[in-house]
Amino acid sequence: MDKTALCRLVRIDWATTGRIIERVMATGLDKRRLDDLFVAGVDEVSWRKGHAYLTLVSNHATGKFVWGKEGKDTATLDCFFDELGEERSAAITAMSMDMGPAYEQSAKKDKHAVNAVICYDPFHVVQLVTTALDKVRREVWQELRKLPDQDAARRFKGARWALLKNPPDLTDDQAATLRKLKRRGGDLWRAYALKEALREIFAGDLNEGEVSMMLDRFCSRASRSGLKPFATAAKTIRKRKEGILAAIRLGVNNVCASYCTSS
Repeated sequence: MDKTALCRLVRIDWATTGRIIERVMATGLDKRRLDDLFVAGVDEVSWRKGHAYLTLVSNHATGKFVWGKEGKDTATLDCFFDELGEERSAAITAMSMDMGPAYEQSAKKDKHAVNAVICYDPFHVVQLVTTALDKVRREVWQELRKLPDQDAARRFKGARWALLKNPPDLTDDQAATLRKLKRRGGDLWRAYALKEALREIFAGDLNEGEVSMMLDRFCSRASRSGLKPFATAAKTIRKRKEGILAAIRLGVNNVCASYCTSS
């Protein structure tokens, strides 16, 4: 429940609600929550409109969040390590995160998680190519807007979720839209097929060697696809491949934070 809903429920103002939350956090937060933190996950979560983000750190052993702070940059995660302290930071053996540079830069700083294996969460790998697919979709939509038939662009605009959702989650109407896009073919369908090819790599029960081989195949296809967003994504995956495979080998992912992001 957010602060606005809490204000309405108990009929108190925003500032009073904030002070109550601060007091509860100061007295009720488990002081031992940062102990025995050996495999950690860090992720960013959008928490309100206007691109406001929280950085959340989770303990993979318990599946619980243990720390959070507004922001999503290197300095934000630095605050976590400051609170954790040098000894407990050095005890972290693996840390999962997205493929952006901010969190990794913090984790690798002196006196931070210097002994941790950096793992790039499969959720964010799939998210990378999903974003590439959406870029191709927008490019195609912009081309359709230039056509005399303006209804074509209007009808196509509704195809976004049919493309971005996983096939089992499609409604009947979205599945029908996807079949129409398949018959149409072109850049958009090739982009969708690439997105699904990568998603299937992580959806199955493949071992590290099999994932490595399939990632190489995907990157080769994406690089030769003629789709710039996918060629860029392939470069990122090649660069981050070691961390992606580490996540598979160690079996770590940011499921709890990713669920929070999408909820």
